Amino acid sequence: MTRPSICVFCGSRPGTNPAHATAARAFGTAIAAQGWRLVYGAGDVGLMGEVARAAQSAGAPALGVIPVHLLGLEKGKRDLTTFVVTEDMHERKKVMFMNSDAIVVLPGGAGSLDEFFEVVTWAQIGLHRKPIFLLDVDGYWQPLVGLMNHIIAEGFAPAELNSLYATVPDVETLTGALAAALA
Repeated sequence: MTRPSICVFCGSRPGTNPAHATAARAFGTAIAAQGWRLVYGAGDVGLMGEVARAAQSAGAPALGVIPVHLLGLEKGKRDLTTFVVTEDMHERKKVMFMNSDAIVVLPGGAGSLDEFFEVVTWAQIGLHRKPIFLLDVDGYWQPLVGLMNHIIAEGFAPAELNSLYATVPDVETLTGALAAALA
């Protein structure tokens, strides 16, 4: 059996709430403890760096995917098990997605939202059935959850849209939900 791979989309910045970095480190450690592989954006900054360093320190293999134009900005982490440089952001997302069994979105900014909406849209139109999780530390994603409910209430998406992803409050819940989804 192959090792499950978890795609993690998250911020290239640490944010202002230290709980997010703590959760990123805890999830990186959990990935290793579960025997999973980390698939992420190959940055060594922000929450990306936190989750990768924790996963690697705990023994998890890591596949990092970074577009050439972000090598300097995101400080491409070259000591990964596999380090892939892509032409652009579109290719980065595709490579990350194609090499994963599940998607987890930690707190992040516009890039993380772009990644979330792309994989949710792909699920909505039937391109995949991979589980998608939002790690909602300290309610970070509640405004997004509200927006999704608003989109449904306004008739721009079916109620089933909310069934394409799960919102979990902490790393322990996330780890259990991922293990169940991958079983």
